[in-house]
Amino acid sequence: MSLIVQKYGGSSVADAESIKRVAKRIVETRRAGNDVVVVVSAMGDTTDELLDLAGEVTPFPEPRELDMLLTAGERISMALLAMTIKGMGMDARSFTGSQAGMITDSQHGAARIVDVTPVRLREALDEGSIVIVAGFQGFNRDSRDITTLGRGGSDTSAVALAAALDADMCEIYTDVDGVFTADPRVVKKATKIDRITAEEMLELAAAGSKVLHLRAVEFARRHGVTLHVRSSFNNSEGTLVVNPQEGENVEEAIIAGVAADLSEAKITVVGVPDIPGKAAQIFTILGKAGANIDMIVQNVSAAETGLTDISFTLPKAQGPSALQALRAEKDAVGFDTLQYDDQIGKLAVVGAGMRSNAGVSAQLFQALSDAGINIEMISTSEIRISVVTRADTINDAVRVVHTAFGLDGDQDAVVYAGTGR
Repeated sequence: MSLIVQKYGGSSVADAESIKRVAKRIVETRRAGNDVVVVVSAMGDTTDELLDLAGEVTPFPEPRELDMLLTAGERISMALLAMTIKGMGMDARSFTGSQAGMITDSQHGAARIVDVTPVRLREALDEGSIVIVAGFQGFNRDSRDITTLGRGGSDTSAVALAAALDADMCEIYTDVDGVFTADPRVVKKATKIDRITAEEMLELAAAGSKVLHLRAVEFARRHGVTLHVRSSFNNSEGTLVVNPQEGENVEEAIIAGVAADLSEAKITVVGVPDIPGKAAQIFTILGKAGANIDMIVQNVSAAETGLTDISFTLPKAQGPSALQALRAEKDAVGFDTLQYDDQIGKLAVVGAGMRSNAGVSAQLFQALSDAGINIEMISTSEIRISVVTRADTINDAVRVVHTAFGLDGDQDAVVYAGTGR
């Protein structure tokens, strides 16, 4: 008997009919002889609606109470799904994150998992029940408070439970048929990838691919969990996200996919003295302010002034606090001015085959040049090339690059709901 963890996103449990469809799939998996643990997100846009409601009663919701409010969405989903399964003649039990043994740190709104003790889940499985768990949430032992894991937390919950329970597979159900070579909402001819390495998926997730959350992919790679990304709207095979064994002969595509991200902003620190220690000083300030820096570019200093400019990207939400922290230390650092730009887009091409194939950079830059799209920043890793361009050209950039690397398929990709999760 196999143990399968299944995760269903908000679009998959958006209404009563969707919940019935998901329940049928879960029951079929159980009748096929598998133990089943299911992790669910809140229905549809429930989390956003609860956030809006909190904003109507106070402009600055207290983090502890906000977590208490937001976790209600997943509790509704888990209870309704358990009721539906019971109505189909199968035993099912629902558990909150804390009941499931999801132990986190004390950071409200963005807690990290520190331990998983799924004792009650194992007992329920041993007694023949289908287990339903509320995703996105956990419990801090010191404060005894409920916490939430942040956006994409249900993916992370599912992978963490799969690792703790030594599951045979972790299936992530969404509103597309798997991982595609690009967002099918942007590139109609995007093609489904049958098999991708966790390393490549990690780079795609970091670059803006929405089908899997970055933290979930990190957790899966670290703990050797195999992911199967599938659509909850049909029974087609999806995409396997695997950790190849050492020495395994895997034929790798030069480019696995193209991803885009519009959630970042760019800050340029203008007129920085070009002397040792200034960059360290700037990024120490940003680190203390909690800024997550992505791409960094430092210009060659002007000989006549001895000054240089340092540009970097970070999440838009962290832009104001980063600017405030830098302004407070302007005299200590000695820079001239700050420039802030939140109308940028980041494009990345990812593929493990880059390691052994030359000319990928030239092909990428030529495709963008031919389309009249200017590059503002460039960053690379062994299997990724990222560029920053204007936000209003990013979708065009994705399409031309996708075509340039021969990734277009023969048919339009199907998106069943529209959220990507």
